[in-house]
Amino acid sequence: MKIKSILVSQPAPAAIEKSPYNEIISKHHLNVKFHPFIKVEGISLKEFRSQRIEILDHTAVIFTSRTTIDSFFRICEEARIAVPESMKYFCNTEAVALYLQKYIVYRKRKIFFADGTFANFMELLNKHKEEKYLLTVSEPHKPEMPLAMEKLRLTFDKVVLARTVSADLSGINVNDYDMLVFYSPSEIVSLVGTFPGINGHPKIATFGHGTTNTAIGEGLTVSVMAPSPEAPSMTRAIELYLKKINAGETVAPVVLDGQSPDRAYILAQEAKPAKRRPAPKTAAATTKNSTTKNSASASKAKTGTPVKKSASSTPSK
Repeated sequence: MKIKSILVSQPAPAAIEKSPYNEIISKHHLNVKFHPFIKVEGISLKEFRSQRIEILDHTAVIFTSRTTIDSFFRICEEARIAVPESMKYFCNTEAVALYLQKYIVYRKRKIFFADGTFANFMELLNKHKEEKYLLTVSEPHKPEMPLAMEKLRLTFDKVVLARTVSADLSGINVNDYDMLVFYSPSEIVSLVGTFPGINGHPKIATFGHGTTNTAIGEGLTVSVMAPSPEAPSMTRAIELYLKKINAGETVAPVVLDGQSPDRAYILAQEAKPAKRRPAPKTAAATTKNSTTKNSASASKAKTGTPVKKSASSTPSK
């Protein structure tokens, strides 16, 4: 079955010409529509206070989404919390880091970002062990990040600043499309809850191990998955799939055959041998070292090596 129409569970871009989907739209003459299956809402000040988290007790804040950035600074404004200029910000991608310009003066000495991979982000946080982190998350969220931070023995508190809920899908008929594209497990839950019994048509494309795992767990057949070594982006994965089916090839469903990159990183940390602390010096060892030093001084005196005299040993005139 050829793919002619695709529904992407994302907000529509301001300009389709700047969208990563623009290339495959023009190249394969696709009809691509955008409609989010979920929406993320910031929590209220009352809900924040119920978590008993003091923002100013921390020296750095961790952001993995723009929504939590919006919610963080809104809560600070409502609670009249003046965030000090010394506060540091750690983001999983440069795009999230640049979004901070909406609220603060962008200074690279205070803002750090990774390349989007879990391992790179954890290594970045681990380089700053002295910080007391505030980890901002949405509910629901994956447990891998706080678990990895615990394994690395980082000092942190977790705070929920937003929650994910299903969007209004009453105006959507999924049977009008040949492929549906999803980027998070919550989107899959929203799909199955609104359109029960869907499978086979339309085709399902997923981004990320967690999204794919959720889709398979819900009984869906996943035809396209990203990222992968040959397809680091969703659009590249879709393009490779289109080339194969347009050439008459049969494409096998996606099968997960290993741990997610996040979980693999945590297992690697657990497998590392614990660093041994040097044993404290015993009284016998201290005496032995002292005896060795005295013997060395005596040896120097016998061989004619001058030994410095203290001021108190100098004879008076």
